Amino acid sequence: MSYLDRIRKCNRPDLTGYRPFRVEGREVGLVKARVADEIAAFPDVFVVDGAQITLAPGLDTPEIRTEAVNSVLRALAETGVVKNWRNELYPVAAGFAEPALFAVERAAAALFGIRAYGVHLNGFVRRRDGVRMWVGRRAEDRPVSPGKLDQIVAGGQPAGLGLMDNLIKECAEEASIPSGLARKSVPVGAVSYVLERPEGLRRDVLFNYDLELPADFTPVNTDGEIASFELMSLEQVAAIVHDSDDFKFNCSLVVIDFLIRHGVIGPEHPEYLDLQKGLRSF
Repeated sequence: MSYLDRIRKCNRPDLTGYRPFRVEGREVGLVKARVADEIAAFPDVFVVDGAQITLAPGLDTPEIRTEAVNSVLRALAETGVVKNWRNELYPVAAGFAEPALFAVERAAAALFGIRAYGVHLNGFVRRRDGVRMWVGRRAEDRPVSPGKLDQIVAGGQPAGLGLMDNLIKECAEEASIPSGLARKSVPVGAVSYVLERPEGLRRDVLFNYDLELPADFTPVNTDGEIASFELMSLEQVAAIVHDSDDFKFNCSLVVIDFLIRHGVIGPEHPEYLDLQKGLRSF
């Protein structure tokens, strides 16, 4: 096992058989053959051919597209093609800074290979014996990575909400971090990966934040996402990531980035440059 193994496991997609999903001539996703076959049954919404997938003529505004696409997804949820419906919309665009062409139910983002975004927070405490990190353990009923270790706060980036506003919301729900304290979170960059998962093709960008927490702060989960929290030394966290699969797949990348920035993984490490490159596949 190694740090680089964690990154490689998140970046080995087999894109054979995927077709580009284009809207207004812009590629916004990648769709596997079996999914293309399912949505081909809805020709009033999707135009499916051997080269690409597009939306039907007449679906010419973001609002109309959103309603049409999600009506299909609701039908596919009835048949079990779309699983774990969230009632949360993700923006669909050619890039993060681009205007959204429509919005899609979160549960189907990976099914369509749409670029999705999230916010992850490294909550840490400084002590005389070094930096310690708050680590959450995901509840066993989570649809993705049940029981795995996680950041103190992490969440997907929904449509219509700014990054900091989303982080503040997630801080309250997942760790009971007051908004005034959450606003002190420092943006420290982003990591990305492309990964085939049971839920589909994950093409994710995670915006990372660091927050130094008071020594007497203890996180408390309120939304059922996290079963427990533990304050760990960076050496303990580093060993878990290096030697095991205990962390949720994408959370390992966020931890590795933190370890690099805080000097635990230094430039003398034999994987240092490969890690820097691998954390940002975009």
